[in-house]
Amino acid sequence: MPNRFALFPFLRWWPRVGPRSLGQDALVGLTGAILALPQSIAYALIAGLPAEYGLYAAIVPVIIACLWGSSLHLIGGPTAAISVVLFASISPLAEPGSAQFIQLVLLLSFMAGAFQLVFGLLRFGALVNFVSQPVLIGFTLGAALVIALGQVPNLLGIEVQSQATAVLGVLELGEHLGESHGPSLLVAALTLAVALLVRRYLPRFPALLLAILTGSLLVWSLPGVFAGVPLVAPFEGSLPPLTSIRFNLDTLLDLVPAAVAIGLLGLVTSLSIARALAAQSGQVLDADTEVRGQGISNLIGPWFSGYLSAGSFTRSALNLQAGAQTPLAGVASALLVALFALLGARLVAHIPLPAMGAGILLICWGLVDRRGLRSLWRISRPEFAVMAVTCAATLLLELQTAIYAGMLASLAVYLKRTSRPRLLRHQQGDEEVLTLEGSIFFGASPYLQRQIQRSHAPRVVIDAHHVNFVDYAGMVMLHDEARRLAGLGRKLVVRRARPVVADDLRKLDGVLVVE
Repeated sequence: MPNRFALFPFLRWWPRVGPRSLGQDALVGLTGAILALPQSIAYALIAGLPAEYGLYAAIVPVIIACLWGSSLHLIGGPTAAISVVLFASISPLAEPGSAQFIQLVLLLSFMAGAFQLVFGLLRFGALVNFVSQPVLIGFTLGAALVIALGQVPNLLGIEVQSQATAVLGVLELGEHLGESHGPSLLVAALTLAVALLVRRYLPRFPALLLAILTGSLLVWSLPGVFAGVPLVAPFEGSLPPLTSIRFNLDTLLDLVPAAVAIGLLGLVTSLSIARALAAQSGQVLDADTEVRGQGISNLIGPWFSGYLSAGSFTRSALNLQAGAQTPLAGVASALLVALFALLGARLVAHIPLPAMGAGILLICWGLVDRRGLRSLWRISRPEFAVMAVTCAATLLLELQTAIYAGMLASLAVYLKRTSRPRLLRHQQGDEEVLTLEGSIFFGASPYLQRQIQRSHAPRVVIDAHHVNFVDYAGMVMLHDEARRLAGLGRKLVVRRARPVVADDLRKLDGVLVVE
């Protein structure tokens, strides 16, 4: 039975499916599809892809992730942060929107999916936690800024060359500000105003969809006033077409760092959302199953023209709040998006790029975790610094490199904290007792060694009751100090160590006393 669930995770919740749940999930799926349509098209444009590829990414990968994942409410699809990383990774190698660019994006998505699947098969789901929350907040903030800056040309109705970093993009934009197109800016401003008003006074309505429709109707009804406003490129309506992925060794090697970074980003995003939803719904989440589901979806999705998919917080939260009974709500949403991709493609060609750009600005504002930023500043300044370093890295470096920079900054803060474990001193006759709270590992060994050397008592006792483990460097340091003190006619004693710690310390021959 466990093997059957491992191969087909949807069998766990399938007995809950019935006529009533199917009806509820279909209704929730319709709501999710209405939200997914403008978002998916917007994300494709962020990624430098034709609009239809955003729809394709919200179909096959979503269905697979819903059926083979663990979360009852997580819905995937294209996301803003992943789209901008894809664009930043591939735009230096090919012209955005070109056939070569599309091929490289799908190849990178496949590679990231393979990395995710291996991660899940090795049951490394918990290791995703090493991308800390400050890193995720900082990266998301930086990605929001990068996306917003990337949409400024669409808002102004101008064309600029893509750049590897946000800073270079700003410099390039500054050289073309004089070419701004007034009607395009007016369409963008009106679209943004409608979106804000709907969100403020009609919060239950899809603000993004209504705002983009308003901007589109404005340009369509007044062609003389808004002549020259650029439109989304038209495409032929179809279901996700089968695509062959070309593998070239040199290209594969070039894309490995980006594939690992973007695959890790997708897993962190998806698991963070899934855990938040599970905490609200009371579901028991299997992280490794969810990781495998994400990997399978992104391994298969590119063959159906779907670029990298990850959990969407907006759609997933809507799924939970609207009362989805099973993951079939996500499947229904994907099928309805497929129906639109087949029958409603011509409508997309009437969307003005400035209106879409204004909608993307709204998405960017929603990406900023303002509560998390305030909490970080109030609770932990070192972790706020990690967030700031990650955010700065997204603006100054290529985005996939920024993820690694944030992880290194987070690791540095962690190592600094753990390298100076809490230590209390007190005298008991001829003994000086050092009560240690923390592990004795290579990072903390120099600090503990200095504390031992500060003692002048005949017997230096380390109370190891709160020591979880001692690594090889820690054991060598303790035995070296025991020999040094023995040469002075003194003793080093480790007392109240846990059995596993005491056994490890006795493995090295020496004069260290373990009581």
